[in-house]
Amino acid sequence: MDGYEPTENRLKLMSGILFWCALVVVSSAYVTTPLTGIFEQGFDVSSTRAVLPTSLFSLFYALGFLFFGPVSDRFGRKETLVAGFASLTIATLCTGMVSQFGTFLFWRSVQGFAAACFAPTALAYVFDVYPRRKIGGVVGLISFGYVASGIFGQVVAEWIGQTFDWHLVFYLFTIFYAASFIAIIALLPLAKRQVKHQQAVRHFLHGTKTVFQHRGLLKCYCITVLLLLIFIGMYTILGDMLVRAPFNLDDGAVMMVRAAGLIGMLCSLFAGKFITAFGKERILQSGLLLSVGGLLMLGLVNGVGLITLASIIYVAGMSLIFPAIMMMIGDFSGGVRGVANAWYAFILFAGATVGPMCAVGIAEITGPRLAVVLLGGVLAIALGIALTFKQYGDERKDGLHE
Repeated sequence: MDGYEPTENRLKLMSGILFWCALVVVSSAYVTTPLTGIFEQGFDVSSTRAVLPTSLFSLFYALGFLFFGPVSDRFGRKETLVAGFASLTIATLCTGMVSQFGTFLFWRSVQGFAAACFAPTALAYVFDVYPRRKIGGVVGLISFGYVASGIFGQVVAEWIGQTFDWHLVFYLFTIFYAASFIAIIALLPLAKRQVKHQQAVRHFLHGTKTVFQHRGLLKCYCITVLLLLIFIGMYTILGDMLVRAPFNLDDGAVMMVRAAGLIGMLCSLFAGKFITAFGKERILQSGLLLSVGGLLMLGLVNGVGLITLASIIYVAGMSLIFPAIMMMIGDFSGGVRGVANAWYAFILFAGATVGPMCAVGIAEITGPRLAVVLLGGVLAIALGIALTFKQYGDERKDGLHE
């Protein structure tokens, strides 16, 4: 059961579990985004403070990556996932049981830290366990879970918040995490190809120095910091934009526009094949081009149909960006992959931490529509960086060694 060369059917089951975990873990970063108005009224706080549950989760989620990366290198991938999901289940239950805003923020922070067990560990696990020919497809599937979580988490939370009570969001996710915990224990094999490092902190510090001396990884990280900053920032102000003139949508219609983004996420299912056919650099560039175009369209067009189409285009681009950049980081990092993945995840959610506050601050000055256009302009910087990969040949460099 714990060999590192599972059968084809076992690999499919493992991939399904990893997709599910990616979906429900990262959804927690988004569930408070559509609940901001409920928090303003329920806790009697300002709009700036009402986004703190999202920002603090993202902050401690990012910090947690720097902890769980070395831990998984030292104690093992599966072992880290088991301990992490046990902690996440308890923290999520406690988050749903509170009635004071300060206590709520505390448990959201703990929840974010515990949730960080998955992303860096799972990506390293895939490279340790799966045959090389399967890695691209599995990374694409996990990426689909990550990107789909941005819509799934918001839609589930918004529906529960409108229909029942926001506390039920966290009770539901407690059940999700408990089920994931059981599935990991029972169905994921140990990563026996992994080389465990007895001096985990020393390995992490040495790996960090090595990682930040690699030009290709530095470029990947510069792109990474903008991705969720803009994604969460855009969705934070999207609802406010749609309830205003000229759209004047009600809450149900806003939820449908959010949900339509799931159509664009289907691109993740084909990302592995696209990367094999065209190369990860070209797919990264294409995804960024789509996303920039989608954001500009989102901020400039009139009509709910065009707004919905723009959001689908934007999300389709994001669905290509994530698997491509994850594959690039995995290939660049080689023997320090666990460290590189930890920094990738940290930088990704460091951007997510400031995304809601930046978007709300910009929207208060410019209005939500111009704010979305400005976010598109910022993402164009990432596109410019991505276009340099072929020029300088970073993709041809060998993976790093310890």
